[in-house]
Amino acid sequence: MTEPMLTVKDLHAFYGKSHVLRGVHMEIMPGEVIALLGRNGVGRSTTAKAIMGEVPPKGEITFKGQRIDGLESYRIAHLGLGYVPESRDIFPMMTVRENLILGIKDMKKPGRWTIEEMLEMFPNLKERADNLAGVLSGGEKQMLTMCRTLMGNPDLIIIDEPTEGLAPKIVQQVGDMIADIARAGVAILLVEQKLSIALRIAARVYVMGHGEIVYEGTPEDFKTRADIRKEWLEV
Repeated sequence: MTEPMLTVKDLHAFYGKSHVLRGVHMEIMPGEVIALLGRNGVGRSTTAKAIMGEVPPKGEITFKGQRIDGLESYRIAHLGLGYVPESRDIFPMMTVRENLILGIKDMKKPGRWTIEEMLEMFPNLKERADNLAGVLSGGEKQMLTMCRTLMGNPDLIIIDEPTEGLAPKIVQQVGDMIADIARAGVAILLVEQKLSIALRIAARVYVMGHGEIVYEGTPEDFKTRADIRKEWLEV
């Protein structure tokens, strides 16, 4: 039986005295796409940051059979866990191509994609490959952030709110990009507000409320659970 790529057990996290995560449990299998849903402020982004070591975690986090809770973020990344934060952190005074080069962790070890293949996949970035990243649109910056993370050849990538603030047409493009990443065999933890994107791509859905997982199931089952949507997602 295949072992989970990522296992989160009884995860707690705090901001000062505020108890944000209250015993989160989660599993992601190799190549699986998981959507983490919930209203703003329930702890979804904190879950991502705790897994990546950006918020001190209390609990057990295992990645590819190795405990990673307590490790520094750069060490977690080098084990093959990629992270695309909501803030779309790019280097604005460097070109698109230079941003992609910075994402490569090991120049001697080929990853799933070359820079040229990445640019071919995303024509918007190819057209602007030699432009400064700071002049890109919001959607293009989101694509660049994801592409740069992929250049590190992760086995699992956490993507936090990739469609936040984007125009509907760009939301569709970003959704297609995430589906392409999944088809290449990369496992994904997608923190997302838009159900249309999450349910189209995910194999399983977790819903979070008050710092806990309150529902787990397939998109098909989730679609039948109006009670869950009403209590934990609708504003």
